[in-house]
Amino acid sequence: MNTATLHAQTVTQFSRKKLTAVAVPMIICAYFAYIFVSFDMAGLGDRINLNNARTLVSDTYSYKTHVAQDNRDGTVKIAIEGERKAQYPDGMRPDWISQSEDVTTVDLGRGHTITLGAEVRYDIPGYGTVTARPDGSGVNAVFPQGDLPEYINASKNRMMIATEAGRLTVTRARAEVFKYDYGWELFFFTLDSPYYGIGPAQLASEALSGEATAIWNDFWTNKMWRHGDVFWALLETLLMAFLGTFGAAIIALPLAFLAARNFTPLGVLRFTARRVFDFLRGVDGLIWTIVLSRAFGPGPLTGALAILLTDTGSFGKMFSEALENVDEKQIEGIASTGAKPLQRYRFGVIPQITPVLLSQILYYLESNTRSATIIGAITGGGIGLLLTQAIATQKDWEEVSYYIVLIILLVMSMDTLSGWLRRKLIKGDGGGH
Repeated sequence: MNTATLHAQTVTQFSRKKLTAVAVPMIICAYFAYIFVSFDMAGLGDRINLNNARTLVSDTYSYKTHVAQDNRDGTVKIAIEGERKAQYPDGMRPDWISQSEDVTTVDLGRGHTITLGAEVRYDIPGYGTVTARPDGSGVNAVFPQGDLPEYINASKNRMMIATEAGRLTVTRARAEVFKYDYGWELFFFTLDSPYYGIGPAQLASEALSGEATAIWNDFWTNKMWRHGDVFWALLETLLMAFLGTFGAAIIALPLAFLAARNFTPLGVLRFTARRVFDFLRGVDGLIWTIVLSRAFGPGPLTGALAILLTDTGSFGKMFSEALENVDEKQIEGIASTGAKPLQRYRFGVIPQITPVLLSQILYYLESNTRSATIIGAITGGGIGLLLTQAIATQKDWEEVSYYIVLIILLVMSMDTLSGWLRRKLIKGDGGGH
């Protein structure tokens, strides 16, 4: 090769590198520009509703008490979250509500006071008093002179006042006050429980005096938070993950021998086994869930089967690769003793791939615990179903927070258990150091 040819090749290579160095960033920039336009990133600010976001966040760690008056007959009902099963019985009410024969006074704090009766009044510090006389002609609201502040929305048939202390809504048929407080009210006991409102010290004293079973029963059967149902839903989710993961491992192991080159010399059989694995893992678990739910109906078993199908394909590929990397000398040593083929696999192959198998199975069990939550929301089983129901109501966001916390704790527990089992079974470390 002469000097001129070498120089030409060098110039060509440098030109290609320069072109690549310029073209690749330009393609990436063009791709991001396409995303910016097609996803309407410029309009994101207009679509954001910070008020809704603040309300959503506050609902996760607070609760609201509803004080509702029927304007037709004057009856007043007090309920937490507006739930009929959380309605205060007659003669029982929060200390910030006072009632006389015809008037109910709600003290929202910070000088905000609402009076319910034939006339609805809201005394707002720094603004004045708003009155309304709801009847068949409308709410008939009267405001202090001047422009209405932003927190008041009024029309002929409806008035809403939303301040930092609470919210008042008045229509022709109904006047309702909403007061927010921190915490998850009724988490331990409902209003009809004799243990509602009792402090921890007194509760412990009564438990030691022989009422521990009754206290636990009132907590476990809580109609608002349904702790018993939530526990069984968590257990159902865990069982879906366990059954799907270990069922897939049991099925994939013998099939992996068919896909391993050093155990199945017949190419057609090996090709078929590998394509089956590709098909099973190529279809996402959620797709399998939808297909199986149409075939077998909703239920936790359908979710477990969806996990089993997907993981059978994944395990089959990983197990077959592990089998192709086994040490043949160990198998030959077992064969020299006169061992039969099954005995060679049992004592010469399985011990070599066991660490890989256990590591992958435990990792997938941990991962499937999260996946079972989403799958349960589709198939109608486990904690995923309860989470979906709570989200669908658009009001029980404190329950959504409760379920999410439990899911996180479950995943953390499975992660800890999985790590301990890996150390114990694979490395022989019991975790005692």
